[in-house]
Amino acid sequence: MRVVLAEDLYLLREGLIRLLEAHGFEIAAAVGSGPELARALREERPDVAVVDVRLPPTQTDEGLQVSLAARLEQPGLPVLVLSQHIVQLYARELLADGRGGVGYLLKDRVFNSAQFVDGVRRVAEGGTAMDPEVIAKLLASNARDEPLARLTPREQQVLELMAEGRSNAAIARELVLSDGAVSKYTTSIFAKLDLAPSEDDNRRVRAVLAYLSGKRRL
Repeated sequence: MRVVLAEDLYLLREGLIRLLEAHGFEIAAAVGSGPELARALREERPDVAVVDVRLPPTQTDEGLQVSLAARLEQPGLPVLVLSQHIVQLYARELLADGRGGVGYLLKDRVFNSAQFVDGVRRVAEGGTAMDPEVIAKLLASNARDEPLARLTPREQQVLELMAEGRSNAAIARELVLSDGAVSKYTTSIFAKLDLAPSEDDNRRVRAVLAYLSGKRRL
């Protein structure tokens, strides 16, 4: 699995390279600035990009902006944001395009290599990997959106865990519910987000993205 890595801090970048290589990933490119990232994504067409938010030359939200532009050129390009910062506007835009293959992890809340590597693989395979703090920020910013108002507090909890990539069984364990209860909550969430019954494998991902973006329909 080929990875483009964007991180401006040399020691952290080198550490991530070694960690990913130790788990079987191929580093197609490891860069330290926004222009280098844009070029690497265009030339390498990786299976997944792991991107810091703040990159030179602006040191603001260069990484996210480059990732959004790259996903316009390469629809569905998997992007995992790894940052110390939550940039709500661009994070919501990244999550809202409905194609899956996105993640947002906070550096100081990645506690072990298994957690990080699992997130990279999940995003590369078209799923989501979201830190709960990121989800909470986005949900709070969408508090007045109609889809959010439709959901009960328990349904919000279920959907937050879905956004982290949890299965129904894992959600049931986390919330101390039966599998059947989680299934009912999930069905209710889909209905309240106006997602008609479908055999689409990405229905859960699309529900999460629609919810986080404040959309009523995909």
